[in-house]
Amino acid sequence: MRRKIFVVGLLSLICLGTYAQKRGTTRKRTTTANRRAAAAQNNVANTTFNAQPVVDTAKKAKPFERPMDGYFKKANILSARVTPYANLREADVIYAKRVWREIDLREKMNQYLASPKSRLIDVLMEAVEAGELTAYDPNPSKDDPSGDGFAVPLTPGKAKARLADSSVVDKFDANGDKIGSSMQAGEFNPDSVIRFRLKEDWVFDKQRSVFEPRIIGIAPLMKLKVAGIDADYQPVFWVYFPEARQVLATKEAVSRNNDATGLSFDDVFMKRLFASVVVKVSNPKDERIKDYAQGIDKLYESEKVKKSLLDWELGLWQY
Repeated sequence: MRRKIFVVGLLSLICLGTYAQKRGTTRKRTTTANRRAAAAQNNVANTTFNAQPVVDTAKKAKPFERPMDGYFKKANILSARVTPYANLREADVIYAKRVWREIDLREKMNQYLASPKSRLIDVLMEAVEAGELTAYDPNPSKDDPSGDGFAVPLTPGKAKARLADSSVVDKFDANGDKIGSSMQAGEFNPDSVIRFRLKEDWVFDKQRSVFEPRIIGIAPLMKLKVAGIDADYQPVFWVYFPEARQVLATKEAVSRNNDATGLSFDDVFMKRLFASVVVKVSNPKDERIKDYAQGIDKLYESEKVKKSLLDWELGLWQY
């Protein structure tokens, strides 16, 4: 009996020792694994903290920036504002005369208006195509017998098509026989516009005691070909000048003597910096000068009209 009890106790002690040994080994393995995992995390953290950013040695391409053409930027004229006319009442006008005159860009004084750097016709056409200005049909109509009353507006496409040279193109059938012809518009050449027509009123304002011209409209002129024969210069379209002043005020005109004048096209017309020839003055018969004068007499008649306007003003102050 004692021997059995001894054997049972010995077996219990062996079992307890084996269990304690396994438990210690498991704890040791778990602790070692945890230590290894913690060490791995520390290594990763240290590597991340000490890692240097990767530098891309390839240079990024910068967008093209056009260098400034000069040592100062002409920005004043871009924000220029029109100096409005003085208010004019009908009761203050004691004299008025309507005059039509033409500007020939081939004359020495007017050549700067056709400079390739800044053409007057380019300024007008860009504004018409952008919708900033309205072009008007110059053809006479019932409501506008003279064709310069700003009665019928034109679309930008029609206005540009009037400036383009047109040519007759023949049409042929499949057998090569001519079956007809049509007019096709070509490309617009700005150098082909060498004349402009101005419509203006000369008025005397008794309230301010000023005799001054006020431009109403401006029209580019071109020679039209009729049956292969060059006709006289005719308006392509009319532009209402009071509407065009703000556009002209922000466009710089080329000066003959100084590049820093800041001269705008609005200044050109307001300061009368151009040479012109009178082609018509208001009269009961609505005649043009060329209707009753030919050759050199047309120039004499033009100068006569200019002198009559100046003489009328001078006659006011004679005592």
